[in-house]
Amino acid sequence: MALYSYRAMDAFGRIVQGRLDAGNLADLEARLKRLNVDFINGRPLTELRLPRRTRVSRRELIKFCFHLEQLAQAGVPLFEGLTDLQDSLPHGRFRDIVASMIESIQGGRTLSQAMAMHPRAFDDIFTSLIRTGEITGHLPEVLGNLAASLKWQDELAAHIRKLLMYPALLGTVVLAVFLFMMIYLVPRMAGFIQAMGQQMPMQTRILIALSDVVSNYGHLAGATLLALLALLAAVLHYDPQARHRLDACKLRLPLLGNILRKIILARFASVFAMMYASGIAILDAIRITEGIVGNAVIREGLAQAGRMIADGQNVTTAFQNADLFPPLVIRMLRVGENTGQLDKALANVGYFYDRDVRESIERVQAMIEPLMTLIIGILLGWVMLAVLGPIYDSISKVRI
Repeated sequence: MALYSYRAMDAFGRIVQGRLDAGNLADLEARLKRLNVDFINGRPLTELRLPRRTRVSRRELIKFCFHLEQLAQAGVPLFEGLTDLQDSLPHGRFRDIVASMIESIQGGRTLSQAMAMHPRAFDDIFTSLIRTGEITGHLPEVLGNLAASLKWQDELAAHIRKLLMYPALLGTVVLAVFLFMMIYLVPRMAGFIQAMGQQMPMQTRILIALSDVVSNYGHLAGATLLALLALLAAVLHYDPQARHRLDACKLRLPLLGNILRKIILARFASVFAMMYASGIAILDAIRITEGIVGNAVIREGLAQAGRMIADGQNVTTAFQNADLFPPLVIRMLRVGENTGQLDKALANVGYFYDRDVRESIERVQAMIEPLMTLIIGILLGWVMLAVLGPIYDSISKVRI
């Protein structure tokens, strides 16, 4: 099947446009007929050469879950709810996905089966939870939990961006100023200083030598750096051991490594609690959540915990032996497991890490800002001292 772009007319005489999977134009017309719209024309999307996004944004998924939850709670049939939702979406990739899902459901598939046909929009966790909600009859609750989880992930991503934005922006400005001084300002000031015939101090000679290196070999250094980054990306892609070592180094970074571990475990605990509360088996939940942690070391720990649970150990002991959580969190899990409320204990763990991550990010950000300011001050002060020092000495001697 190929993706077709089409123009059609609905029951009210309005022209609608979109994209839909079909085998050929006749199949496209038949599929649109089942959607109660009359086919006008269409052609394969590949002929149009339109740009396509491969993924759906988190905020689009949040709106999707929220609106579908509200419609389901109001008793609106799924097919009609998706149709209404499609009409409210702007033209784009996600609208096409919803249209394809409507056609799939019209053809007899369930909602989870229709979502599984679009793995880049709906991952395994999403489709597994929807499938469980369909089986248990708690689809609105599952959609609400998914929306809440996606909102939490979006807020967490915003905190991370906030942490990285200031250093990245300030670092870019410093780099730009440094390159301007090394390539343009320092060479001209060096010529002026040398013309005065003054003995240059050590810091000035170092600065001039550094300026010469940047001016003459800066482009080679940049090209070499890009080549090394490309080589590193290729090695990480094809060598699991190299990726494992890099992920281990990330977790050992000063300040940031501990925050990264907390972020990963917070997301795991939140998603695992949601899946466990929805009725998904523990081993299946661990296997599915291994794909969301994004770190080979923690993924290996989760796989080890899964093997221990499969061998008969309880959840708390498995997580403790896998050395994933600190003693306080293990104690919370043990109490939840003993009282039969493991889902609530996991939710509390997610809340615990969420609070801890927010506070850690605020502390690190409070440290980074003055540290970056201090580094910039030292760098610019050294450059100014190296450039203006000899000039000031020359002027002082002239006055004498």
